[in-house]
Amino acid sequence: MNTKRVFHLHLVSDATGETLNMVARAACAQYEDARPIEHVYALVRGPKQLERVLGEIENAPGIVMFTMVNDELRSRLEKRCAELQTPCISVLDPAMLALGKYLGKESSHKPGSQHIMDAEYFDRIAALNYTMAHDDGQSGGDLDDADIILLGVSRTSKTPTCIYLANRGIKAANIPIVPNAPLPPDLETAQKPLIVGLTTSPDRLVQIRKNRLLSLHENTDTDYVAPDVVADEIAFARKLFARNGWPVIDVTRRSIEETAAAVLNLYNERQRAV
Repeated sequence: MNTKRVFHLHLVSDATGETLNMVARAACAQYEDARPIEHVYALVRGPKQLERVLGEIENAPGIVMFTMVNDELRSRLEKRCAELQTPCISVLDPAMLALGKYLGKESSHKPGSQHIMDAEYFDRIAALNYTMAHDDGQSGGDLDDADIILLGVSRTSKTPTCIYLANRGIKAANIPIVPNAPLPPDLETAQKPLIVGLTTSPDRLVQIRKNRLLSLHENTDTDYVAPDVVADEIAFARKLFARNGWPVIDVTRRSIEETAAAVLNLYNERQRAV
């Protein structure tokens, strides 16, 4: 029996730590026989905050990953880690150095620059508001204002994919497909949005729906999880997609992030063709 190696992972950031956390988890995911104990320190922007972090690192030695733009704080962190013989990695250095060399400029050295409340930030908020107002078939007759519309039978990851897209500034609506139930009238007249169908394998969908019912402590003896009924739902949806010429993405083996990336690829291709 294999036992996972447990280690301490210290994530130090002078901003929210979102970027650092994603990079660290993506890297750790490549080592299935290791399990990190995460110590997260966000908004570390002063000597006192850093000293507390250094004390935590000393008490639980492991590996340190950081994103810090203040040269003095960064130098102090790297020096102390060297004294403790603790690996200390700046995850943005390779990208920043390459970009600076290409542009022939130095970075602004502003912590959390990606979170500045500029026009792009407010576009993301507007996209999220639109997406939440148009979840699960809700429509105020303004579907043509969407950038993307996702359709699929129940539990094909429409809502989480739309929310992920909204965080990228994409106005995304989603509509459930129910056999013999009409679609929103304004879907037929929508010209601006990219309309994408999501599908999955019947076996996988039955499993997901059963897990959902169990989590809600509801009866699983229902057509909602009956294999033949589920297969008919998926077949009905596929015929609908084909009849309208909508592109289809199979989400059976895809994460939300992978589904959203596939949708964005279709969207960007469409934008380039316009």
